[in-house]
Amino acid sequence: MNLQRRLLMLAGAAAFALSAFGVPVFAADNTLLVSKDAGREDKLVEAAKAEGTLTLYTSIAQNDLQPLISPFEEKYGIKVVPWRASGDTVLQRVIQEQKAGRNTVDSVHISAPEMEALHREGMFQPVESPYFADLLPGTVPEHKEWVSTLLSVFVQGYNTNLVKKEELPKTYEDLLDPKWKGKLGFEVEDIDWFTTVVQNMGEEKGLKYFRDLVAGNGLSIRKGHSLLNTLVAAGEVPIGLTLYNYMPEQAKKEGAPIDWFALEPAIARANGIGVIKTAPHPNAAALFEDYMLTEGQPILKQLNYVPTSTKVESPLKGIALKIADPAEKLDNSKKWEPLYQKIVVRGEAD
Repeated sequence: MNLQRRLLMLAGAAAFALSAFGVPVFAADNTLLVSKDAGREDKLVEAAKAEGTLTLYTSIAQNDLQPLISPFEEKYGIKVVPWRASGDTVLQRVIQEQKAGRNTVDSVHISAPEMEALHREGMFQPVESPYFADLLPGTVPEHKEWVSTLLSVFVQGYNTNLVKKEELPKTYEDLLDPKWKGKLGFEVEDIDWFTTVVQNMGEEKGLKYFRDLVAGNGLSIRKGHSLLNTLVAAGEVPIGLTLYNYMPEQAKKEGAPIDWFALEPAIARANGIGVIKTAPHPNAAALFEDYMLTEGQPILKQLNYVPTSTKVESPLKGIALKIADPAEKLDNSKKWEPLYQKIVVRGEAD
């Protein structure tokens, strides 16, 4: 079952759970979260230290958790208790715990579509962080109940033994050149890359573009970004169209014959963080959110993520980015999913 269908089903389950059982009464003092007073930061630190701990549900890679969490714990003396799973598993657990009246989790950090789905079911509370002003455009939803901390940017990887740098396509339209026939790979779940490129071109032009691309040059559909990256490095797929920016760079540093380029605008997926409405430690959670938007940003960069703060130089500096809209993914999946399956996955002509 694809992500869009899972999110829609889980959102429906959440609506039933909350209507049938009600959201538990929230008793912790969360007034500082929306305070705009000049002394907010000092007061928030004091309140967070008094709480002493927070529970974080996240999909961040296991190896990246301690490098992110430890500096926060050392600075503030606040214990972070993480629980890691896939984004949709985190989504399900939050909903199930709310249904059961268990106020366990304080903070959630998963991908933007799941974050937006939780927002729509009333799981988060708004935060007025002064650090929102430092973030890239499009990373702070109007409701401010969650905020983007990092971007996973789609770049194009190529095998350096098979493709010369001077021959690389410079625009999306260049991929239509017949010389790329049979040489293009694509990850099967990347519907948001497809929809964002289509929308950026204009729907009619964009859909025609993908129809022409698949009909003319074909796409080798693979499951898993790591697999696609490996196949590019091995030469089985000369160009991978949808690789996360850090993957070919890491393989290149390890000596693999792979490099990358970026067709602009490069499409990005966001991951975000938010404070649960029933958080037993809301101040610690809000302080951790502020940390992730400030001191955590250079750490994210060191871990090969693209930070959302303009205060930290992006590893993709100079490359125009377009962040995929999570609301579009939730609201219009019934429109885009059939088009994506027909045009890209099955390669069917009209």
